[in-house]
Amino acid sequence: MRVLWLCNIMLPAYAIAHDLPYSVREGWLSGCLNRIVSAKKDDEKIELGVCFPAEGDIASSKEVIDGVTYYGFREDLNRPEVYDGTVENRFHVILDDFKPDVVHIFGTEFPHSLAMLRAFGNPDKVLLGIQGICSVIASEYMAGIPEEVQRSATLRDKLKEDSLMQQQEKFKIRGEHEREAIMLAGNITGRTAFDKKETSEINPQARYFAMNETMRPCFYMGKWSEKKAQPHSIFLSQGDYPLKGFHFVLMAMPILLEKYPDAHLYVAGNNIIGRGGSKYPFFMRAGAYGKYIKSLISHNRLKKKVTMLGSLSDQEMKEQFLNSSVFVCPSVIENSPNSLGEAMLLGVPVVASRVGGIPDLVQENKDGILFEKGNPEDLAKAILQIWDEPVIAAVYGDNASAHARITHNADNNYKRLMEIYHTINS
Repeated sequence: MRVLWLCNIMLPAYAIAHDLPYSVREGWLSGCLNRIVSAKKDDEKIELGVCFPAEGDIASSKEVIDGVTYYGFREDLNRPEVYDGTVENRFHVILDDFKPDVVHIFGTEFPHSLAMLRAFGNPDKVLLGIQGICSVIASEYMAGIPEEVQRSATLRDKLKEDSLMQQQEKFKIRGEHEREAIMLAGNITGRTAFDKKETSEINPQARYFAMNETMRPCFYMGKWSEKKAQPHSIFLSQGDYPLKGFHFVLMAMPILLEKYPDAHLYVAGNNIIGRGGSKYPFFMRAGAYGKYIKSLISHNRLKKKVTMLGSLSDQEMKEQFLNSSVFVCPSVIENSPNSLGEAMLLGVPVVASRVGGIPDLVQENKDGILFEKGNPEDLAKAILQIWDEPVIAAVYGDNASAHARITHNADNNYKRLMEIYHTINS
């Protein structure tokens, strides 16, 4: 069977062969690729092709490495709302050359997914993997921030044409592309009741295959311990835009500090607070949401209680998880956030909003605590429960780890993927 993957990133195997930098955020793809390459049984043998976005000569290249055929294509990933029809031309060339039996598209958030579906034109032989749902993200994007903040724009926002209103509009456009992609796919793979419901409403004729994701390898090793964690420390994996709910945690902090004065919040990802002053270029300054976050920090006197960690590697993320007393996912909408799965694998006590696919991942009051989205008081109550009852919190962590090791079992997930491929190709 010939299977063509359409990925959002250059896979490490290709990057390492060419001494290029690479991302490990989709480490499970590398694990799956390695299994396919080393498959010994006839019923597991697959000839694999991989398409990935690239620049320069790589964008038009073809190369075979360890039996896997790699194809580059050109797309502006910084403007995922812009559909470039020339990508279809490149995909026609790739499809004619590789002649796949199955095309597996990972995610709907970039226009290249729609371009591949249009170029291939064979819905029954396409497997479209769902990550988030862009149309739902667009509708929930502002996450209850004040209307004057929604409509404001800093110098950075104006120069980059990237105000909050513009960001939301871009997600609406991406949602339209995503809707067409789902309509053109004969087979869909997802992980939650939420993504099944959303996709089936768009395309009830598509076959839906449930398949869990495998996390990055390092998160399967190590175990959280209250004794080794920093007391009353909160970890957020990102707070880049309103949807992620950073502002709700800042609103909850005064309640937490009243009982635990040593409480501290650590936030990974882009430093949206930015650097002020005319000596810094505009792109290093805060946007409207970052400015709002700064105002909350100032108003609640949290300057010494919040640490922006910046982008972290997988190992750095793991260290921060293990050093934190609780991991919080305060988003107003999520499907199956990898950061939550990683925290659960390590046994970190988790608090998450009761939205989207999260209840499928976290068994409430067994694996962790869920709270009402957008409610800082309910969020603070959940965190305090973790801190007030450390023995129960540790039990939650143990339960979460056991649950996650079933959900994210690499062997089972690989077997499931092979079953899906053979079903589609039969």
